[in-house]
Amino acid sequence: MTAIKLSDSEETMSRWIEPVTLTGNHVRLRPVALDDVDAMARAAGDGELWKLWYTTVASPNDMRANTEAALARRESNGDMPFVVEDAAGEIVGSTRYINVDPVNQRLEIGNTWYAKRAQRSPVNTECKFLLLGHAFETLGAIAVEFRTHWHNRASQDAIARLGAKRDGVLRNHMKGPDGAHRDTVVFSIIESEWPVVRRSLQHRLTQPRQAPLAPLAV
Repeated sequence: MTAIKLSDSEETMSRWIEPVTLTGNHVRLRPVALDDVDAMARAAGDGELWKLWYTTVASPNDMRANTEAALARRESNGDMPFVVEDAAGEIVGSTRYINVDPVNQRLEIGNTWYAKRAQRSPVNTECKFLLLGHAFETLGAIAVEFRTHWHNRASQDAIARLGAKRDGVLRNHMKGPDGAHRDTVVFSIIESEWPVVRRSLQHRLTQPRQAPLAPLAV
């Protein structure tokens, strides 16, 4: 991964995280584009992920609007949305850097989802390995957060297995599509913990079969 040199105007959120493609053995993460909408809609249709009420995966009909909103937040808030491609080059999911705070050098990995066929595979493990590595080793982040719904217990367990520590619960944190308030559980990994987490992820990637790490983290 190539280091990014910050300009004197690094206080501008969009300057901290520039578009980048991250490539591993199992996946490639590249910046999302509107041309990806149809493929993303097909991926979300594998498992009908939008029907899981405790997640915020866009339905195929809403995928274009969701992608346009993600691109708008990239310009206004410094977010960085990625598509996730498998080893065959097929889009199997999406993930983002969000809640970007360049002044305090913090960010969140969120809005993550994968097609059913990509779950219980090395895809998510390597995605987290690439995203965390870029955040800590290239961007110089001091902390990376993960957030998930209080009722998404599988995601909470998976985030903890990743090596993240639970920071707490944000009560009535946000409204869902149905208007109900969501309690959000917050986890984080700090820079001093990254070497051990990195070693753990590298070990998992050598195993023939893995349990998923936060397949749907939001």
